[in-house]
Amino acid sequence: MPGVAMLDSLNGAMSRPLHAVILPPGPAIAQRLKAALDGSGPAICPLSPALPEPALRSILDALSPAAVETPDGVARRDGGQPTDAAVLIATSGSTGQPKIVELSAEAMTRSATATLDRIGAAPGDRWLCCLPTDHIAGVQVLTRSIVTGTTPIVHERFSPADAVAGGAQHISVVPTQLRRMLDHDLSVFSSILLGGAATPPDLLAAARAAGGRVLTTYGMSETCGGCVYDGVPLDGVSAAVGDDGRIRLAGPVLFDGYRLRPDLTAAVLDGDWFVTSDLGVIENGELRVRGRADDVIITGGEKVVAGEVEHLLRTHPGVEDVVVVGRPDPEWGERVTAVVVGSATLEELRDHVRTTLPAHAAPRTVELVPEIPLLASGKPDRVRLRRPL
Repeated sequence: MPGVAMLDSLNGAMSRPLHAVILPPGPAIAQRLKAALDGSGPAICPLSPALPEPALRSILDALSPAAVETPDGVARRDGGQPTDAAVLIATSGSTGQPKIVELSAEAMTRSATATLDRIGAAPGDRWLCCLPTDHIAGVQVLTRSIVTGTTPIVHERFSPADAVAGGAQHISVVPTQLRRMLDHDLSVFSSILLGGAATPPDLLAAARAAGGRVLTTYGMSETCGGCVYDGVPLDGVSAAVGDDGRIRLAGPVLFDGYRLRPDLTAAVLDGDWFVTSDLGVIENGELRVRGRADDVIITGGEKVVAGEVEHLLRTHPGVEDVVVVGRPDPEWGERVTAVVVGSATLEELRDHVRTTLPAHAAPRTVELVPEIPLLASGKPDRVRLRRPL
């Protein structure tokens, strides 16, 4: 496969300067990523040009880069600390404080190669990047193009019609984008990778009816993005569920650690395993994600896994999209609240949930909205949703 030998030649760690790269999606980002992966340039941490100034300052303080690159040029900074990684991704925990995930060139390329093998990508196949290139999903679309020696098609703004007519064989999207593509012939793509948020069953069925070969993906920045496809780990990746119900992942795609935070790194590693914040089960040899551990709602002393309730509500015909959150309640501690795009009533949804789950899991409040508020990554903005809209 073109490009693999070049990237695989980068063996071992190589301490080098780190640049924060604040550029719009396009060839410039792809060029800097290629140089970061093959070792000819500095390590990079791509950041969104749309970041508010306070958020940018907070990330730069945690990042400690040697320089900041913008369309205006390169600004050197005093006190920048080198890194052994190639690509760094800024993310945030439940506290909202920035965490910087450090990824090696080997992990990035092993992830890209395993994905290409899993989907059966042909030589010369091109990728369409319509995801933010400061998030791991967008960066990995570019990495797969680098590994195959092809030029990615980059769309700074998502348009369903432009995506379908763009000439790419492969695309990576979030559920909101896929839903907007349903009026088009999705058979133009050899594969559609779907991740970033839970997948409504009706969406998956509709996309496949429209000719799409859709593969659901599970992963995070710490695993170089998706590492479990349709419940099955990529080659070289292992998935398990611990006694605490949390999903554990291992393999060559794991991160090196959190930038300058060995304490945070140690807290999520157990030997060779990365202990995620997600709850899951292994059924018939496949991993099923139940929901996030920190999205467990305590209502009346009972535990409710928000993700399980969401999954069930998505099977109701009156629900187009839904997010389940816990909101403070003086009587129950937390009130199970369903924020719904659709027309279903509270009683309909309570009855629907109680057919499968205990009564305490049924929503006590339903809030109908025209659309679910999303983060730039395409994931639901749960912090906002925990407050009444």
